[in-house]
Amino acid sequence: MLENVLALLTVALPLMGSPGPAIVSLAATGSGFGFRPGLPYLAGILVGNSTVLLMVATGITGMVLALPAAVPVLTAIGLAYLLYLAWKIANAPVVRTVGSLEAAPTTAGGFLLSLVNPKAYAAIGAVYASGSLVPEDPVLDTALKIAVLIAVNCTVNTTWLGIGALFSGLLRNPRTGRIMNWSFAGLLIASVIFTILR
Repeated sequence: MLENVLALLTVALPLMGSPGPAIVSLAATGSGFGFRPGLPYLAGILVGNSTVLLMVATGITGMVLALPAAVPVLTAIGLAYLLYLAWKIANAPVVRTVGSLEAAPTTAGGFLLSLVNPKAYAAIGAVYASGSLVPEDPVLDTALKIAVLIAVNCTVNTTWLGIGALFSGLLRNPRTGRIMNWSFAGLLIASVIFTILR
């Protein structure tokens, strides 16, 4: 079984940890607002990705996507939120003050982003379907896969928030800080476009 877990991790880490809308937005939040103010947003992403994982594991995702009107509506909601988030990151305060901490993205925003993020469904679905951990026991197999993938979800997303926060020192210089904010906002928009065009 350990071999199967390692094989799952080999697939999960690059797929779930590669930059997409959620990861870029976490790095941008860390950079623009700092690690601690980004924790509520991280919590929303973690709960949202775990919800997507449970939806994939139980087949709910397939049922929702079978509805013809669901995909365009979910895509439109996701795009609107991601554009709002990019604007918020681009305009984040360059030199943070106590009052500016209220501007950081919220838990609800992170949760919503995860639910409408096409990369989350694609990556989690591909990883979930990549193999079995305990082929002879489907219930235990499902429970273990969910536990391993939630651990990967927590690890990679927290790491990306931390990486972004490491860049926050550059934000002390107003010009560099503004360039960083706009760069992260641009990367977020580019990751959305790339995810949609794939």
